[in-house]
Amino acid sequence: MRCVTSRWLGGKARVVIALSVVVTVTHATRRTPKASKTTSVFKKAVMAVSGIILVLYLIAHVIGNLKAFSGAESFNSYSGWIRTVGNPALPGATALWVIRIVLLVAVIAHIWAAVSLWRQAKRARPERYVTKKAVAQNYASRTMRWGGVIILAFIIYHILDLTTGTVNPEGFDSTPYDRLVASFQNPFVTAFYAISVILLGMHLRHGIWSATQTLGQSNRRREKTVSAFAFAFATLITAGFLLVPLSVLFGLID
Repeated sequence: MRCVTSRWLGGKARVVIALSVVVTVTHATRRTPKASKTTSVFKKAVMAVSGIILVLYLIAHVIGNLKAFSGAESFNSYSGWIRTVGNPALPGATALWVIRIVLLVAVIAHIWAAVSLWRQAKRARPERYVTKKAVAQNYASRTMRWGGVIILAFIIYHILDLTTGTVNPEGFDSTPYDRLVASFQNPFVTAFYAISVILLGMHLRHGIWSATQTLGQSNRRREKTVSAFAFAFATLITAGFLLVPLSVLFGLID
């Protein structure tokens, strides 16, 4: 831009010409930091809430599994009760299917949030850096990511094995207790179950800590308490799930 200013001094015109440069800065179209942060918070909240739903299911599931120590009749009765819970107000297995749909939605939402956050973090930090904190975070991230994949594969196999009986030696027409014993008498199945449950425990420990951070229930003063609780809870759930298959494998349940 050129600006010209004229003044008359002593009958002579003195012209002062000033040149100024206008610099125009253009930004590539991209999401603003505020919008990106808001999206991340939403995804983390989805992961936390869906995780809480799944944790509540795990607590109920491990309690139900321990019914196996009461014998075949008690375990089969419990399995039958699950399919008729809510009767006669709700017909048939309506309540069970509602629970299954809620769990399916929670699993899908959890996976979506996890994958989306991972991709978002990868785009935000394309160059890798090595620090003590970064290595720890990357290790936790890899454990959560690949552990989640193995856990998902295990859930699919677990349903085909003990729920539908498709891959179970006793088949679908057998009782839940018979399918349980037949499955865990196989050391390879029990080993796969044990590895998956241990990974689940690691997933729980990190997930509980992350959820408290996301939902604003943790701070520096509470970090040690939250970490200790997460470790204790994850250990308890892991041990609870391992008790039944190992007891079947070693003949304590038959």
